[in-house]
Amino acid sequence: MAPLRFSANVSWLFPELPGLPARLRAAGSSGFEAAEVGWPYGEPPEALARAAQEVGLQLVLINTPPGDREKGEMGLGAVPGRQAAFRDGLEQAVLYAKALGCPRIHLMAGRVPQGADRAAVRGEMETVFLENLRHAAGVLAQENLVGLLEPINTRITDPRYFLDTPQQAAAILEKVGRPNLQLQMDIFHWQIMDGNLTGNIREFLPFVGHVQVAQVPGRGEPSSPGELNFPYLFQLLEDEGYKGFVGCEYQPRGDTVEGLSWLRSYWDKRGCPQAGQ
Repeated sequence: MAPLRFSANVSWLFPELPGLPARLRAAGSSGFEAAEVGWPYGEPPEALARAAQEVGLQLVLINTPPGDREKGEMGLGAVPGRQAAFRDGLEQAVLYAKALGCPRIHLMAGRVPQGADRAAVRGEMETVFLENLRHAAGVLAQENLVGLLEPINTRITDPRYFLDTPQQAAAILEKVGRPNLQLQMDIFHWQIMDGNLTGNIREFLPFVGHVQVAQVPGRGEPSSPGELNFPYLFQLLEDEGYKGFVGCEYQPRGDTVEGLSWLRSYWDKRGCPQAGQ
């Protein structure tokens, strides 16, 4: 069983450093071989690619643009009336992914419109999402890229987010039926919405293209106090043969590097070369 491969989410880690290039360099200096960025669009892709190359980092995941944040948008994939904006954002994401050598793009579903009843608009939003995902799958396939769907919990993090359970996401993926669209499993969100992590990991892992981790409920390091037993979960992912990346998408409780003791311990126990860093 191969050790898991971890990715530093520099939209979350190293908040003490200004700018994504500095955070990418810090990730590489901390032993990471991969990194991911939520929204890289405030920086020229060349600057990000250069910073990653300087420290030998592979960029493995970015998100599609969120839309109009001032109007409360958080992705556009399932939002009625925003299909053109979603496709424009997808084009921008593809340009960045190609410039960064990044193979995966999280296709953000977006929120139920303000004031709308979730049950009343669910059918329309799913229809829009399916239409946009079929379009995205074709665009991504031309560039040999993978699109990811991430359920985000609606109990704590984002009450209006459209896609909120692995079951809903898997059903949508089945309806679209494109091999280059996969699940993004953020264990933080999955635990809050459904629990049953052992069963859900075993059921859905064949369709998972990326994993993310944070402790529940505080969203801190895996070693911080909380509900989840990460040594068990990491072993489970290994036992099930997961070969993708595990993104560290959490809020450091203090200094990011000091808070990576859990990861250095993981590397040390598995004899990884990063253990000495």
